[in-house]
Amino acid sequence: MIYLLIILGVLGIGIILIITIHQTFGGSPSKQERERYRNFDHYKNSAFINQNPTEMKIGVSTILSLMRDSVTGKKDRSPTNPIPISIDWNKLNSTEDSLTWFGHSTMLLTLNKKKILIDPMFGPSPSPVSFVGSKRYSEDLLYVIEKLPQIDVVLITHDHYDHLDYPSIIKLKDKVGHFFVPLGVAAHLIKWGVKEERITECNWWDEKQRDGLTIVSVPSQHFSGRGLFNRNSTLWNGWVILFENQRIYTSGDGGYGPHFKQIGEKYGPFDLTLMEGGQYDNRWSAIHMQPEESVQAHIDVRGKNMMLIHWGAFTLAYHSWTDPVERAIRTANTKEVNLITPKIGETVMLNGRFPVSNSWWKALSTSSSHKIESATPQ
Repeated sequence: MIYLLIILGVLGIGIILIITIHQTFGGSPSKQERERYRNFDHYKNSAFINQNPTEMKIGVSTILSLMRDSVTGKKDRSPTNPIPISIDWNKLNSTEDSLTWFGHSTMLLTLNKKKILIDPMFGPSPSPVSFVGSKRYSEDLLYVIEKLPQIDVVLITHDHYDHLDYPSIIKLKDKVGHFFVPLGVAAHLIKWGVKEERITECNWWDEKQRDGLTIVSVPSQHFSGRGLFNRNSTLWNGWVILFENQRIYTSGDGGYGPHFKQIGEKYGPFDLTLMEGGQYDNRWSAIHMQPEESVQAHIDVRGKNMMLIHWGAFTLAYHSWTDPVERAIRTANTKEVNLITPKIGETVMLNGRFPVSNSWWKALSTSSSHKIESATPQ
């Protein structure tokens, strides 16, 4: 028994040391920063909270049900074949207003001839180590970063691994002009070598000006944390991006709530909304929307055109990998919402003439391609 206790103690100390030292876990807000957060209504007991209560109690029954579903759940939780990706580099590099989706919540916007990258996650797996956790449906996209043009602005919505990817930041950090992040997230970037003067932290409703753009941090209903001991130590948000004839909103992760109408009343209508709507489950419905709620959230923020995000790259829940988009399409048709469904890697021009939605994912059952193709010579 003594030897067993010693072994368990050593393992425990080892885990704590790994979490404390390993770079991928990031940093922590300083004591001075935490003292400042205490002045905010959405910071209680040394942690950030949502506008509405979203406490998640995971008991024994919930754990058992998750274990059961992981074994007996749906078998189509990932594509039969890898997703092929085609990138038109001429369009992507153009200075015309556009959007390129890289799967999940990673998008490159061009507005006012500036490149804006949202939630850069190009790595193979949304976990601390690449050999654990869900694997990307396409091949590893990290090398795409080397081909991207200079990035003027990076926007981070929160510090979870599927939105703030350590390998991606390491490759990106020297080609980014400025990072805008929620409160506390700067500690991660600084630990990874990003200079502090190139980072701006934002509270909910903070408005910032950059390169002729107005960038606004807005509330979402979610949570944060990269380790065992820092849950909700940093803030989470969505982003509003405003420029002359373009008004764009990305929700970040989160459950459905009254904050959408608040955002719509203050900053809508939006030409395009990028709404989270994948990786949902009734057991965590407070912090991830069902697709039907995503469409309603789009209506609440007074959006004109909608794109569903947070799907198409990783399996992080127990639904079919195509359920999010198919359910969103049905609801959008019922509520007369224009939902666009670009392929992963496709560049959509933001000129007011959005392409007709197509069900590209249905062809994957017979596809055997596993490479990233380029529409232009390299």
